[in-house]
Amino acid sequence: MRPTTGWRADSATRTLRRTALERRDLRPDDIAVRVEYCGVCHTDLQALRAHESDANGVLVPGHEFTGVVTEAGSAVSGFSPGTPVAVGNIVDSCRICRMCQAGQENFCREFPTLTYGGADRQDGTTTLGAYSREYVVSHQFAYHLPAGLDAAAAAPLLCAGVTVWEPLQALGVGPGSTVAVAGLGGLGHLAVKMATALGATTSVISRTPDKAGEARGLGAQGFVVSTDSRQTEAVRDRFDVVIDTVSAPHDLAPYLRMTAMDGTLSHLGHLGTVTVDTMDLLVGRKKVSSAGSGGRPSTAAMLRFCAEHDITADIELLPSSQVNRALERLERNDVRYRFVLDMSDLD
Repeated sequence: MRPTTGWRADSATRTLRRTALERRDLRPDDIAVRVEYCGVCHTDLQALRAHESDANGVLVPGHEFTGVVTEAGSAVSGFSPGTPVAVGNIVDSCRICRMCQAGQENFCREFPTLTYGGADRQDGTTTLGAYSREYVVSHQFAYHLPAGLDAAAAAPLLCAGVTVWEPLQALGVGPGSTVAVAGLGGLGHLAVKMATALGATTSVISRTPDKAGEARGLGAQGFVVSTDSRQTEAVRDRFDVVIDTVSAPHDLAPYLRMTAMDGTLSHLGHLGTVTVDTMDLLVGRKKVSSAGSGGRPSTAAMLRFCAEHDITADIELLPSSQVNRALERLERNDVRYRFVLDMSDLD
């Protein structure tokens, strides 16, 4: 086993504490990655809160990270010590089902192996995340970090970024498209940047009028205050694609009314049961879809696109020793727009 250091959940205190960890010895197709930067996702916060009832389990969060290869297994090609890499929230899949064969490992029929809280497909051990100094992963689920992308600001691309990239690509967003992004947080701000770079006329939908300047600074041409009935009526049936990144449960009807005929509302932020009135779909042949993460081809394409268009997350960089403070602030939505941890203080 390979010793390292990281931040493990303490269910008694609902916090993370620094502790010694072990990684597996390298398999032939593995690489060892020195984790440099790891994004802080709402999923990490939810996992920590849920961990209270599972005191016997081991939880180390972190599933969007960048780093440098330090060692490569005997069957690895394309990666060698010193190679900058990025890893997202999926580290394995069955690789043989129809979804995996289509390059959509995120939809693996056996369910993909997650970067933390998953079960290793070979030995059944629980995967431990990247709030640590080292991560061992199959090279097939690691990606070259393009030159020119800031390694810290690129880390959130591996979860938040690919989550919004997937529907933008699947729905054919490009020049001539009209896109609205509901919610201007970790996902939303990247959706605005990507939709704009794809050539779409992009707007932001928000409850907060004060965010209009931020939205335009990110590239949005329009801004809709969702609590202003005159503004929402003015954009009725307007947008080909609405990217809904709102994380709390909410009514989809107002966003469907803004969706154009034959358009799609892509519901990404809240993963739970939703209720839709059929009439909101019938009038205009509108559709509701969703997406989650991305397969290997899509993730690699997203990184190339971001490098070409100089797209990274707007982040607040903190030493990993402040991880508990970051999670507390994230719970209050006190971040613009993504926390990233600098893992070098684990040396």
